[in-house]
Amino acid sequence: MIDSSAFQGKTAAYYTLGCKLNFSETSTFGQMLQDMGVRTANEGEPADICLINTCSVTEVADHKCRQIIHRMVRENPGAFVVVTGCYAQLESEKVSAIDGVDLVLGSNEKAHLIQYLNDAWMDSRGSDALHRHFSVKTKDITTFAPSCSRGNRTRYFLKVQDGCDYFCTYCTIPFARGFSRNPSIASLVRQAEQAAADGGREIVLTGVNIGEFRGDGDERFIHLVKALDGVESIQRFRISSIEPNLLTDELIDYCARSRAFMPHFHIPLQSGSDEVLKLMQRKYDTALFTHKVQRIKELLPEAFIGVDVMVGSRGETPEHFEACYEFLENLDITQLHVFPYSERPGTAALRIPYVVDDTEKRRRSKRLIELSDRKLEAFYARHIGQEAEVLFEKSARGKAMHGFTRNYIRVELPARIAREEYDNQLLRVALNGFNSKKNALLCAVTPQS
Repeated sequence: MIDSSAFQGKTAAYYTLGCKLNFSETSTFGQMLQDMGVRTANEGEPADICLINTCSVTEVADHKCRQIIHRMVRENPGAFVVVTGCYAQLESEKVSAIDGVDLVLGSNEKAHLIQYLNDAWMDSRGSDALHRHFSVKTKDITTFAPSCSRGNRTRYFLKVQDGCDYFCTYCTIPFARGFSRNPSIASLVRQAEQAAADGGREIVLTGVNIGEFRGDGDERFIHLVKALDGVESIQRFRISSIEPNLLTDELIDYCARSRAFMPHFHIPLQSGSDEVLKLMQRKYDTALFTHKVQRIKELLPEAFIGVDVMVGSRGETPEHFEACYEFLENLDITQLHVFPYSERPGTAALRIPYVVDDTEKRRRSKRLIELSDRKLEAFYARHIGQEAEVLFEKSARGKAMHGFTRNYIRVELPARIAREEYDNQLLRVALNGFNSKKNALLCAVTPQS
C-alpha cells in the first residue's frame, strides 16, 4: 500500500541519460510523483528525492552514469537516491555500492517504481544504512511500464514496446531491457486520446525495437499505426526508429498516404559493409536497406531519413569502412547519427579478432560526421523559399522559438517576432536562410496563420 501523505511537500530532482525512451519513462515517473504531492526541485535547490535513469549502450555511457550519480548525491545531501535504467539492471550491485545510493531498480522492477520507492522510503526513515538493489535475469524481465509523457517538451513520447529479441554481437540492450514485449493496441490508443485531451498535438512512438510489436492474433506494428492514425485529435505521429527488415513496404506505403504519420523515418544501418553486417549478426544487407530508402523517396520525395552508423566495430577493416563510406555517400538520406563502437562485457563481438584503435575510430567518425553535415545542409537548402507547417515549442522569454516541419526540418523564429501564444501551435511559416549555427532555417509566420 502506498502512503502518499509521506511524500506531500517533498521535492524531487531527475536526471536522464540515453535514449528518448528513457526520457519518456522519467517524465512518467515524475508525473506519478507529482500526483503524490512531490514538487520538482528548482535549479540549485537541494531535493529530497533524486531519480537517475541510466543508459549502458557504451562504456562512455557507463562512466557518465557513475559521474552523474556521484554528482547528484553530492549536490543533494541527505536525499533519497533512486537509480534505475539499463546500467542499473546490468550492474545493480556496483551501483548499490556507490555511497549515497539508497535504491537500485532493474528493468523488471521500475514498472513498480512508486511502490518500491514507497516501501524503501518508509523503511529508511530514521536509518542511514539502507542500500537495496533489485534486478532479475533477462528471461525474467516480463513487466511493461507504460509511458506517454512530454515532460518539459511539446511533443509527447508514447512507449509502444520494450525489450529486444535480437542479439546483435555488439549490443547489451537485450540483457538490460529483456525480451520484446508490448501492451495492447487498445491501451495505446487510449493513451494517445488522453494526450490529445491534455493538449498534445504530436506523438512520437518510442521503444527499443518497435517493429517487433505483436498484438492479438496476427496484429503487427502496421495495425498499431493504422489504429493510432484514427485518433484524429492528434495531428502528427512520428516513428522514432525502426529496423530496416521490419520497415515493411506495406508500412511505407501506408505512411505515404496516412492522415497523420509524418514523412520522417529513422532507420538503423550500423554499417554499409555487408561483411561487417554479417559480423554484427544484423538481419538485413545493404541491398535491402537501399530498397527501403528508394521506396520511401519514390513515395515521399521530401521525406527526412536519419540513419544510425557505428564506426570502428570489431572486424571493420579500412576496406570495409571505405565501402561503408561510399555506400552512404551515394544513398539519398538526410542525416547520420554517428557513434564509435564500444567494447561491452559479455558480448559476442569480443570474439572477433580485428580491433580498430581509438585514433582510427575518431578519424572515421569525423569523416562520416562531415558527410552527414553536407547532406543535412543540402536537404535544408532545398527548402529555402518554401512554406511549411511547423509545430512550435516553448522557449525561454527573450529567446528564439524553435519547431519542426512535417519532414523534420528544424526552424527558428527570431526572438523579436516570437510570441508566447505560438507555443504548441501548428503555424504556416515561410522558410528563409540558415541561422548563424546552420542547425535550423530562419522563418517568419505567414499572414494566414
